[in-house]
Amino acid sequence: MPRPRAGLRFRICALALGLACGLFATRPALAAPFETWAAVVVAGDAKGSLGGPTEAFDNARRDIAKAFTGLGLASAQIAQFSVRPEAERGARPQKASARAIYQTLSDLAPAAAGCLVYFTSHGDPRGVLVNDEILPPAILGAMLDRSCGTKPTVVVISACFSGVFVPALAKPNRMILTAARPDRTSFGCGEADTYPYFDACFLGALDEVGDFISLSRAVVSCVGEREQAEGLSPPSEPQVWIGPQLRPLLPLLTFSAPPSR
Repeated sequence: MPRPRAGLRFRICALALGLACGLFATRPALAAPFETWAAVVVAGDAKGSLGGPTEAFDNARRDIAKAFTGLGLASAQIAQFSVRPEAERGARPQKASARAIYQTLSDLAPAAAGCLVYFTSHGDPRGVLVNDEILPPAILGAMLDRSCGTKPTVVVISACFSGVFVPALAKPNRMILTAARPDRTSFGCGEADTYPYFDACFLGALDEVGDFISLSRAVVSCVGEREQAEGLSPPSEPQVWIGPQLRPLLPLLTFSAPPSR
């Protein structure tokens, strides 16, 4: 077959380049993995471990909600709750209560591809404290069943004894990360603390890792190292549970770079 003349070859290349440019120009941009997820972030108390006022839980709530925007969530998709919303400057969070949290989840979840749920508070073997009332594992489990259902769901509970939530919340579509074993306290809830230790490790890990599986490993390691460095005993031993349906999906749900805090 004779070779095409130089001018013809140029026109063929130009046509091919034009078609390729048009293809890439019209190809839709891929959505960020968490762009259509919904989140609730709850500061369930405002008292420190000695009974005085603390900003630790609200500090964590604000900065975790801000970090979630770095995962692609819009502010309208992130609901914040506090026991003292009247003390907030600027946009106020909602007043924390189990009923309000459930209603918000029920409003946000139907249009969402998945759910992020984060509690930071005190806890005891019965559950997590939300505005002077204990939210038990079975009730939170029912709230998630009725709102998020079978959607991919990541639940983080930063509280003493928070490992009690794992059996009640464990479902194939869920990941649960807790600050402590069912029979252990966590640390950093004092009046002068900026964040509980677990929340500080969670925020730090979001800056360094790319998905929730890596994040859970980094948080567990960070908490253990800090407690050991400060001579705290017995160690809290954060717990991780990942359902079999969600496990292969999590490495695909990669993080964007969180905004600077």
